[in-house]
Amino acid sequence: MWASAVFKSLVQTGRLMVEDARGQRHVFGDGEAPRAGIRIKSRALERRIFFTPKLAIGEGYMDGELEIIEGDLYDFLNLCMANLGNLPQSRFHRWAETLRDKVALWQTFNPIHKAAGKVRHHYDLNGQLFDLFLDADRQYSCAYFKSPNDSLEQAQAHKKRRLAAKLHLADGHRVLDIGSGWGGLAMTLAGLRDVTVVGVTLSEEQYQHSRRRIDNAGLAERVRIHLQDYRQVQGHFDRIVSVGMLEHVGPRHYLEYYRKIAQLLTDNGVAVIHAIGKFHTPAPLNPWMAKYIFPGAYTPTLAEQTKAIEKAGLWVTDVEILRVHYADTLKAWRRRFQQNIDTARALYDDRFCRMWDFYLAGCEAAFRRGELMVFQIQLAKAVDTLPLTRDYMADYDIQTQPA
Repeated sequence: MWASAVFKSLVQTGRLMVEDARGQRHVFGDGEAPRAGIRIKSRALERRIFFTPKLAIGEGYMDGELEIIEGDLYDFLNLCMANLGNLPQSRFHRWAETLRDKVALWQTFNPIHKAAGKVRHHYDLNGQLFDLFLDADRQYSCAYFKSPNDSLEQAQAHKKRRLAAKLHLADGHRVLDIGSGWGGLAMTLAGLRDVTVVGVTLSEEQYQHSRRRIDNAGLAERVRIHLQDYRQVQGHFDRIVSVGMLEHVGPRHYLEYYRKIAQLLTDNGVAVIHAIGKFHTPAPLNPWMAKYIFPGAYTPTLAEQTKAIEKAGLWVTDVEILRVHYADTLKAWRRRFQQNIDTARALYDDRFCRMWDFYLAGCEAAFRRGELMVFQIQLAKAVDTLPLTRDYMADYDIQTQPA
């Protein structure tokens, strides 16, 4: 079996049983947990796994050529993620990985005329799809679980209030939301304080949905959403927030991004950047994710950000790392998606549902076992804009708790 070389190298911890296209069974690993079993239905997929395992495994599952026969999809991906550093390192595999990385980095080049197309690949999917697994506010980013017993709705509300606290939001502020999604954060900020909010998105679907929500809530005078690239925004803002958008900026554009934030902030302005980050060495997105889920995206490291921030002349005034919060968020999303799988099939098809399930399960495993986390970076133009201790964040959160 062609794929044997991959799995023999990969699975050092745990146990993986593989049934090949001839019906023969092979066992890899030390026999301990975690454990999973798969069936590979074609010899063509076995060969593809040998040459491009990070892409072929996901494609095989989408196409029904790779079947889970022990445990479930998450168990299999969790096992793979726990051993990811053991993938084959032959001369061929190193050459192929280097070539793919170079192509992937080129694809993160993100000038204004290309940015919208990449964003719309994902975010202009049928809006009903996102209602199947997100909370009612359509918060499509890491929630903040104060307690393991928090519901998804509670954890997303905690996240929004925490961002407001880090913004040190006050009445009269003018706020910019870069990558405003379906408008939930902008509306929440307008509800917490007497502020005006401008949001920008490149997704037509998000733009239309946000406009309807804002109009229905009677907030059109205080919250405005524009179908616009952040680089085209003009004016000055007391506060800037950006959630889940940095991943779409691209490493060549970090300095441009932070210089634009510095340009838009008032002298006493504050910005908070919330993004998925990667520990250790910078690297392009997983090839399956880049092809099917987020084309042109890139997971940044903190080191890449601080270098660009300093060159842009901004102060880093606070950094917080959220570790397994996103794993718990993804677990909740996947549970809801599976509960609504029949509706999802009616919207798309079985292959799409397998793709989406693989995406959610793989991301949960990456946040539990891999090198992914979420960081929140607070920025200011002046060193003395914010209070000298972090107590104000907790005080603000208490003051904004719902009655």
